[in-house]
Amino acid sequence: MEVAGMEDEGPSTQSELPDLQATQQQQPLDLQSSTPVENVCVDQKAVDKLTEGFLSHYLPDLQNSKRALQELTQNQLILLDTLDQEVTKFRECNGLLDLNSLFTEAKVYQNKLVNIRKEMIMLHEKTTKLKKRALKLQQQKQKEQLEKEQQRERELERERQLIAKPAKKT
Repeated sequence: MEVAGMEDEGPSTQSELPDLQATQQQQPLDLQSSTPVENVCVDQKAVDKLTEGFLSHYLPDLQNSKRALQELTQNQLILLDTLDQEVTKFRECNGLLDLNSLFTEAKVYQNKLVNIRKEMIMLHEKTTKLKKRALKLQQQKQKEQLEKEQQRERELERERQLIAKPAKKT
């Protein structure tokens, strides 16, 4: 991959490639640890050229990726705001549904109250009629008892009058 990037740079980079390989071959490795020893001798021009080549090769893609990520982040923020607004709308709708259900429930209870009131009025009328009827019946019974009592008294009086009275001696 680095070789492909170096081919794009031109002949000056290729001439420095053997120097880099030579320095890598000269670098001794510590056998106890897998890290290379710090005695590295690298030509600064080669480092600058490699860095420049690396950056020129990958920097545009990285910048494009950065712009794409920024755009995605911005779009995500817009989507989050929109989603927040939608959630708020749904909560308001649920609140309205709750209000609608409360109004519906209130209407049902109002109808029940109206029916109970009608029933109470009807029961009051019936009890009033029954009281009047009971009073009439009581008056009629009293009248009948009075008539029976008067009839008995008449019969007793008549029987008294029919009983023979002894004649008075003169």
